[in-house]
Amino acid sequence: MAAPPRRPLLILLAGLLLVASLATLAEAIYEDQVGLADWHQKYIGKVKQAVYHSQKSGRRRVVVLTEENVISSLDLRSGDIFWRHIIDKNDPLDQLSLSFGKYVLTLSSGGTILRAWNLPDGQMIWETNLQTSTASDPQLHVMPNSKVAKDNLVLVSAGRWIYAVSSIDGSISWEKEFSLDGLEIKQVLQSPENDIVYAVGIAGSSKLALYHLSTKTGEVLKDIQESLPGELSGEIVLGSDDVLVALNKARSSLFLIEFNSGRISYNKVHVSDLVQDLSGTFKLQSVSNGVIALQTPSTVSLLKLKDTDGLEVVQRFDQPAALSDALTIAEKDEAFAVVRHVGSQIEFIVKFTSDVSGEIIREKVIIDQHRGNVEKVFLNSYIRTDKSHGFRALVVMEDHSLLLIQQGEVVWSREDGLASIVDVTTSELPVEKDGVSVADVEHNLFEWLKGHMLKLKGTLMLANADEVAAIQALRLKSSEKNKMTRDHNGFRKLLIVLTKAGKVIALHTGDGRIIWSNLLPSLRASRFGVMPSALRIYQWQVPHHSVMRENPSVLVVGKSGAESSAPGVFSILDSYSGEELNAMRLDHSVVQIIPLTLKDLSEQRLHLIVDSNSNAHLYPKSPDALDVFLNEMPNLYFYSVDILANVIRGYSLQKSCDIEGDEYCFSTKELWSIIFPSDSERIAISETRKMNEVVHTQAKTIGDHDVMYKYLSKNLVFVATVSPKAAGDIGSALPEEASLVAYLIDAVTGRILHRVTHHGAQGPVHAVLSENWVVYHYFNLRAHRFEMAVIEIYDQSRADNKDVMKLILGKHNLSAPITSFARPEVVVKSQSYFFTHSVKAMAVTQTAKGITSKQLLIGTISDQVCFGT
Repeated sequence: MAAPPRRPLLILLAGLLLVASLATLAEAIYEDQVGLADWHQKYIGKVKQAVYHSQKSGRRRVVVLTEENVISSLDLRSGDIFWRHIIDKNDPLDQLSLSFGKYVLTLSSGGTILRAWNLPDGQMIWETNLQTSTASDPQLHVMPNSKVAKDNLVLVSAGRWIYAVSSIDGSISWEKEFSLDGLEIKQVLQSPENDIVYAVGIAGSSKLALYHLSTKTGEVLKDIQESLPGELSGEIVLGSDDVLVALNKARSSLFLIEFNSGRISYNKVHVSDLVQDLSGTFKLQSVSNGVIALQTPSTVSLLKLKDTDGLEVVQRFDQPAALSDALTIAEKDEAFAVVRHVGSQIEFIVKFTSDVSGEIIREKVIIDQHRGNVEKVFLNSYIRTDKSHGFRALVVMEDHSLLLIQQGEVVWSREDGLASIVDVTTSELPVEKDGVSVADVEHNLFEWLKGHMLKLKGTLMLANADEVAAIQALRLKSSEKNKMTRDHNGFRKLLIVLTKAGKVIALHTGDGRIIWSNLLPSLRASRFGVMPSALRIYQWQVPHHSVMRENPSVLVVGKSGAESSAPGVFSILDSYSGEELNAMRLDHSVVQIIPLTLKDLSEQRLHLIVDSNSNAHLYPKSPDALDVFLNEMPNLYFYSVDILANVIRGYSLQKSCDIEGDEYCFSTKELWSIIFPSDSERIAISETRKMNEVVHTQAKTIGDHDVMYKYLSKNLVFVATVSPKAAGDIGSALPEEASLVAYLIDAVTGRILHRVTHHGAQGPVHAVLSENWVVYHYFNLRAHRFEMAVIEIYDQSRADNKDVMKLILGKHNLSAPITSFARPEVVVKSQSYFFTHSVKAMAVTQTAKGITSKQLLIGTISDQVCFGT
């Protein structure tokens, strides 16, 4: 019989088993997984111009130009992006066109840069720089049939210049600058009978000029000028091949201008004689040959041209509607589309210009009601199997989304409003163990049962191909990463974003899918007049564990106009469903929004709204919130940064207010100000700590094993200024003329705690402030590279706490509050590093308890994210 193993050996084996069992719980990633994104979504922004390319074979596509300065090619069948180019904001795109069916032409920077892109892959073929005068409305015209060259000439007009450029290599064939002072070319037309180009422009406010140019050389063959009675607004559209329609400055009359037979004749028509009860602003739109439209925010009137005798109203739509440009169908016939809202649906109507009162197609399409009104329509045709013409339309909605409508259905849609996000916040998901039903958040009861039936059919092998695909989508959606409940570490959240269009969208952090969206009625943008603007989004109510059954909510703050004195707008939304719980239009403006760390009994966060009269308004307006605020008001201070005036001011709050009877209004008292000399410094950026930032430890052990105590004041403000000549783009100043000054300022007293100057440095400056350190990024003109500087500030008054006996006897000051009224004994450490990347965003990681070490997140100009410690 073998001897039993000895006890030490058993202990060793048990230890090995324990280590092996723990090893199976460890997780890691492979080398080829480093740098890969969990999900990545591409958007293009609100489309303002679109050109179809629907060849008989191959991929059908549409090329679009957007308000986010993006040019992109989209698959017409699915809406997927073939290629996309994001052009710099300093080079705004003006016009878009196609040439030869294989080149995409773009005009930008006020008509000074003309580019050609390869249609299949988006590679740039050539670029031509043009010298033009200041232009407000540059035009791009591709000549369809040129008899003077083997390629299509491209005509570019801007100001009083016209260029003829080859579409193959971008070479300038000829150029012409007109001598008439103040001339601005409005229309460029090509004669179908001969090689003559007509250029029509306005000089001053009432002088009309018509030029006949030779297509071969650009020589002026005829120059005709005519003064019109009354001033023009500059809004001119093409009524027909030889008639222009211009709007006068008072926007009360239309001029019908005929330029046929080498002369100019005109006729004046009053708008009130055409359309009665025309209220609000309106605009002109050229629909097709002989048809124009008068558009208001709520009506559209189709007008038919009767030579120069006048206009007649053919049809009027009393609902918000949009019209497309004309589309050539036959040799002498064109079609255009009208898309209007009818109840909860939109109506797609197609008409021929030969019979405007008739209709070819009238289809009703069901769309999501959180998309708003139709903004733009781009019509396209195709040949059906029976050789008849079918029509599809690309529709741009008020929320900046893009839809393709065909045969009464939405073929595909793109949520391109996500390309113009103005603010973002996060929201916790519901806790599953507390009984919060996932079905209440993600599905209704019918969808929940439908999912279980699909899974049952899949188990019994009864599901078809479409149902199998649906089951796979459900499994992916219900995976651990994509659940609609809170995980243990708090990584799964809702990203609630606010877009420029005033739409709030909730995204799941697991896969980026849209959980809900809501176009806020209080921030609905009108196509005309003053537009509301979305400002910020904040957490409004974050329920504690004791009230976990209540859903969290977010606050959206906006303005009802672009001016600083425009009244503010509030909207409160449920974070789980997107339902608008409350909306209010404020009776004061919104200049500064100050979220406080205070909460009332219902877990609603307190906010201060500072108006243009320097009064502070407390929200929510409840007695409970007022009591909490009044208890802490003596300890509340705030500051404002006026970049235009180049000054920083600090304020305290007073109980009295200029508005009588409003107990939630508080006046402010200026305590200090720092005025920077405008001839040597301009404010570039200011940053402060997050109010909810948690710091786990007060001390830091440095390289020589010494302990230093962090200066952890939430009133610390970082301000960077640059010299006036260095405030422009990189290279706009010499190293001797450029400098950057970094300040650390106490926001309560205005005391400057630290100041450092970087000679030969220039912006743009990006910075982040956390705990007791600040990191900022700039360009070093002397070294010709980017740099990143770090400043750490420590509290020297706590240096004696390193004595162990004082800690044991309790004679330390670790628990003593940090006050801004006593001059702090601080010591500063700083260091600069070379950094090879251009930066456009910086942030710092944050955890609930502050235990995890801070990671610096750097977004580069190439859309990469770098991590630093």
